[in-house]
Amino acid sequence: MTGTAAGGLRLLAGRVVQAVLVAMVVGAASFLLVEALPGDQAYRIAAGRYGEDLVSTAAAEAVRAELGLDRPAFARFAAWLGDLARLDLGVSLVTGEPILDELRLQLGATIGLSLAALAVSILIGPPLGVWMALRAGRAVDTIGLGVAAGIRATPAFVIGLVLMLGLAGQLGWLPAAGYDEPASWVLPTLTLAVGLAAVSGRVTRDAALAVLRSPHVAFARTKGLSTPQVLRRHALRNTAAPVVAYLGVQLVTLIEGVVVVESLFAWPGIGHALVHALVARDIPMVQGTALAMGLLFVALNAAVDVLCLAIDPRRVRAGTGRWGRA
Repeated sequence: MTGTAAGGLRLLAGRVVQAVLVAMVVGAASFLLVEALPGDQAYRIAAGRYGEDLVSTAAAEAVRAELGLDRPAFARFAAWLGDLARLDLGVSLVTGEPILDELRLQLGATIGLSLAALAVSILIGPPLGVWMALRAGRAVDTIGLGVAAGIRATPAFVIGLVLMLGLAGQLGWLPAAGYDEPASWVLPTLTLAVGLAAVSGRVTRDAALAVLRSPHVAFARTKGLSTPQVLRRHALRNTAAPVVAYLGVQLVTLIEGVVVVESLFAWPGIGHALVHALVARDIPMVQGTALAMGLLFVALNAAVDVLCLAIDPRRVRAGTGRWGRA
């Protein structure tokens, strides 16, 4: 087995262990936090089922008896862990539907939105970053860095509100919310993509500038290679590895931002479902959605590790499978 393949297997094995730990920690944290919320859990679940106006003490007591909410918290959590070991997340306490069936639809909507935002950000950020690196020190470079810093410091919901008020409210070009038509994808996708493009553009600019100032690129220029040839043959691949690695970090931020953006645009994804599950005290749904998001983080990090390994195998330290200097 080659060193690259062995390093890749070690990385994947580490991610499997990490996934198991994430399942334990996220499940326990979700359970304890919902248990610690003030108020009657049975009453909130009954309100989610029947509506606030139709809830009575009798309905809440019936829910408590039906769901076993009078059992000790430790017993209920142990039962959830046992179901998880059988890959059974249970059913929603509010809708009665299997958690896995609901997550399949919600996770698909979230992943679709995240991938669309990532694709748009890649089309915007890295090309602008390379363009700025070629003009380092000029006015356009300074202005670009300032704009990128300002966008990165702006919360996603603020960007979303600005786009919603401008493109949907004032101009009427796009629907303000929803999921039913292709145009509904534009605003939430742009909301997530703008912030991600600002970061990837800055990282690409710094990485490309470091490569362009390296001795081997200077030597390539002395051989008479043009700037496009230098970029294609020497700069782009060396720039790609740190950019991809940093995008992996930003993907975590992207998924976190989905929770806010989905609620803002009424997007039927996992973030939107998590908010409603918290309000309704639907513990299995909270645990299932939080677990899915945690495992999604692990899967994204594993994919980025493998991609970085494919771009530059020298970055894996011999015998450790960890990223290091070449």
